[in-house]
Amino acid sequence: MKTDIEIAQEAVLEPIVDVAARIGIPADDLELYGRYKAKLSDDYIKRMEDRPAGRLILVTAVNPTPAGEGKTTITVGLGQAFGVLGKKAVIALREPSLGPCFGIKGGAAGGGYAQVVPMEDLNLHFTGDFHAITSANNLLAALLDNHIQQGNELGIDPRQVVWKRCMDMNDRALRNVVIGMGGRTDGVVREDHFVITVASEIMAILCLADDMEDLKERLGRIIVAYRYDGAAVTAADLHAVGAMAALLKDAMKPNLIQTLEHTPAFVHGGPFANIAHGCNSVRATKTALKTADYVITEAGFGADLGAEKFFDIKCRMAGLKPDAAVLVATVRALKYNGGVPKAALAEENLTALQAGIGNLEKHIENLHKYGVPIVVALNVFVSDTEAEIAFVKKFCENRGCEFALSQVWEKGGAGGVALAEKVLETLEQKESRFQPLYPDDLSLREKIEKVASEIYGAGGVSYAPAAEKQLKKLEEMGFGSLPVCMAKTQYSLSDDPSLLGRPSGFTMNVREVYVAAGAGFVVVLTGAVMTMPGLPKQPAAYGIDVNSDGVITGLF
Repeated sequence: MKTDIEIAQEAVLEPIVDVAARIGIPADDLELYGRYKAKLSDDYIKRMEDRPAGRLILVTAVNPTPAGEGKTTITVGLGQAFGVLGKKAVIALREPSLGPCFGIKGGAAGGGYAQVVPMEDLNLHFTGDFHAITSANNLLAALLDNHIQQGNELGIDPRQVVWKRCMDMNDRALRNVVIGMGGRTDGVVREDHFVITVASEIMAILCLADDMEDLKERLGRIIVAYRYDGAAVTAADLHAVGAMAALLKDAMKPNLIQTLEHTPAFVHGGPFANIAHGCNSVRATKTALKTADYVITEAGFGADLGAEKFFDIKCRMAGLKPDAAVLVATVRALKYNGGVPKAALAEENLTALQAGIGNLEKHIENLHKYGVPIVVALNVFVSDTEAEIAFVKKFCENRGCEFALSQVWEKGGAGGVALAEKVLETLEQKESRFQPLYPDDLSLREKIEKVASEIYGAGGVSYAPAAEKQLKKLEEMGFGSLPVCMAKTQYSLSDDPSLLGRPSGFTMNVREVYVAAGAGFVVVLTGAVMTMPGLPKQPAAYGIDVNSDGVITGLF
């Protein structure tokens, strides 16, 4: 059996100018990065603003397991299947982070015969967007520390610096560091921290900004520290906005590549959903909607994280109204949630399937709360039995959502035709009545508790003393009307990764709360979730290599 990277390397790609031409994008509006990658010009994006928008389809999933669910693979395959049916469709994805590529999860290009290509470029440096975001983030950190060193006119309290440095790699040793060691010319000694680039507020800002003017306004609102008198200090106070925007000028432009079957793919931005807001850029999604009749996008991890933030943060801010949601599940993942170890997932086990299907049930219920029609896509594995598939199908149909099998990993677009037809049927027969979970005027505490109880199934929320103080201060500062961005383990509906299936009545533990004023949301850290992940004992990096001909192996 061929590996994902072998399939991708054997693919015959079309020049990106030809892919673009099929959806009406002129070659003059492309900024080429070689033959197979391009950015869209700002002028093209502006010209598209008055065009009617296509239909927006979100792909989300059950909570991830070691068995794999294939959410991005389904997204790519569904886009290809629309093409098989003669529909004008594009996909809109996030860019992969280097952290998972060299860690445990791997890349984010899809899999099998449902991939976006060039796969190696996408999973590694791509067009440099993440490097630009990292540079802008760390420029702000450098300007902040330089201001303190050069006399500290703003009266910044070094003990109340909240801006963190970042890098796009899993490096747990950088979570908590001390900087300024050495002599007087080496800076002021203070504790500092790193987050992974995909958790940086700059990433969120880039993904939520409409244009350069909006980007600069958002950058200026970033709170970097507090003064001795308790007043907030912003990036604008440090005169950092112009230089940061200059670093982000090209990164603001959406990227265009293609799938194995030459479906256009807008790939731009990449915040994680477990520690950030988990969606590709508003700019890419809106542009995609103006170029095609159907746009298939995805949000990170399970629906309790990615879909919730897509609906409650991205759609709320951007005025997007999704027309349908595809909820990806696998028999293997549901059996894992039912207590079956990974090594035994290939064996038929209807008892475990029945025990674990509550996880799928909860996600169905959650999506219904947003008023969006649902299609459950069962990502088929060769070990799935007819009895197991029939059980899941009946379970879904009994709960008012459509159901279809997907074989896109094995067959590409042809393996997703049944799913595409079911999605098209749903779009025609079921009206979306989308609405966010909560209104803006609820307090921050009420928003946190609404997500915890209604989406996660918590029986209550416990706040650490520090979080209590932070919530009170943020309300006093006027940030109470912002949506909340919950940072939580992706492996469970709760904040405890060991609680599989459909836990209920548990206590959600909030340890820290802070505002991302430029992004426009309040981040809520729960449980033991980290904004700088670590590497596993056997990192994926051990298996990655490049030969003398420049061919990369081991990337997945």
